[in-house]
Amino acid sequence: MGFKFKKLAIPDVILITPDVFKDKRGFFMETYKKSCFKKWGIEMDFTQDNHSSSPKKVLRGLHYQIPPMEQAKLVRCIRGEIFDVAVDVRKSSPYYGKWIGEYLSEKNKKTLFIPVGFAHGYLVLSEKAEIVYKVSKEYSKDHERGILWEDPSIKIEWPISRKPVLSEKDKMLPLLHEAEKEFRC
Repeated sequence: MGFKFKKLAIPDVILITPDVFKDKRGFFMETYKKSCFKKWGIEMDFTQDNHSSSPKKVLRGLHYQIPPMEQAKLVRCIRGEIFDVAVDVRKSSPYYGKWIGEYLSEKNKKTLFIPVGFAHGYLVLSEKAEIVYKVSKEYSKDHERGILWEDPSIKIEWPISRKPVLSEKDKMLPLLHEAEKEFRC
């Protein structure tokens, strides 16, 4: 059993492809193995698992938490397909304001590691999608923050032709230059 790890254009964001074993009974794969992930610098205790389901054209995000409740995430799509996005919001980073987008699906079985200091969001591309993800710190309403999904300074190339379905909260998120984002990275 194993995984293929690939550093992306923002090297702190890592795409993980598991080895999948298929036969007439279905398939088997490991989704997380602490010893393998540690070799790639992903060595934190994940303290909470989340599971969400949304219909086509729903966009959730861009969300993050500020210290001391900042979160790293391991994101997988177990049903359907999403376009998953991470935006670097670490002011001291050479990649500040840059984004990474990856297609995650039940077919490709890939996982995206998003470190602390990144805003995260995703767009549902299939009729329905289910997403499961691990976070390194528990959710804290007092530390939750976000950035508007269509911030013109970030220029995310979302694969959608019309406005997505958003929560009222996500419609009101600030632009990157207005957002609170103090990370010790």
